[in-house]
Amino acid sequence: MAYGESVRNGPPEGIRASGLRKRYGDRIALDGFDLSVRPGTVCGLLGPNGAGKTTAVRILTTLLRPDSGEVFVAGFDAVRHPRQVRYRIGLVGQNASVDEILTGRQNLEMFGRLGHLTARAARRRAGELLDQFGLTEAAERPVAGYSGGMRRRLDLATSLILSPPVLFLDEPTTGLDPAARIEVWGHVRDLVDTGTTVLLTTQYLEEADQLADQIAVIDAGRVVAEGTPDELKAKVGPDRLETVVRKPSLDEVFLHLTGHTATTSTPPAAEAAR
Repeated sequence: MAYGESVRNGPPEGIRASGLRKRYGDRIALDGFDLSVRPGTVCGLLGPNGAGKTTAVRILTTLLRPDSGEVFVAGFDAVRHPRQVRYRIGLVGQNASVDEILTGRQNLEMFGRLGHLTARAARRRAGELLDQFGLTEAAERPVAGYSGGMRRRLDLATSLILSPPVLFLDEPTTGLDPAARIEVWGHVRDLVDTGTTVLLTTQYLEEADQLADQIAVIDAGRVVAEGTPDELKAKVGPDRLETVVRKPSLDEVFLHLTGHTATTSTPPAAEAAR
């Protein structure tokens, strides 16, 4: 059943979760989790450890069933039609899922075959992704000899073997050096430019600020703040500059900070202190 047939109001989102709840014994992992991600955008999901990020991602990717609530991904009900969703998503976890014994090309071809591509189609798609992620020269080398950044790029490539419209990235740059992180960011931007919807969980505020069109902050199993990076930064308040002067002359302080002569009169308190 397609998303548009199940939801009456508005166009289909890339991801939509409504009222998700999940309990593990006495612990509540999700407590009314709501999220909506437009197609072709990046949503950054931030929150402290134990806030419910991992549980939310596992439900959205059909790895876990919610106790209650609705979740639609790539146009399909993830609870009622998990197989349809799985064919339309890619998932990059915190740990690389590639086989270190195989070469980069062999890894991609293996994932293609697991995705029910023919051998010929898997070879063709592997070649395309190796070129796209700058791994052609290392294609025939065992992955055990890859750097951390190269492994992460290969991991991204394997998640895209079936060209999924929705991609989940669970802390994709953890442990990478700054240069490798920036490289991964570039690939994520390229994917979004082609229309891919991305849900990104990260511990790096800078990463969310660089990549996300919208940010959702989760705490205690529910979204407590949501908006664009600029909107959320504005809610925190503007930067404040605190200046301490030795001579209590407001005219001099104003001139120093602005480069203009003050036009207002000096307050009596300041005049008396001279």
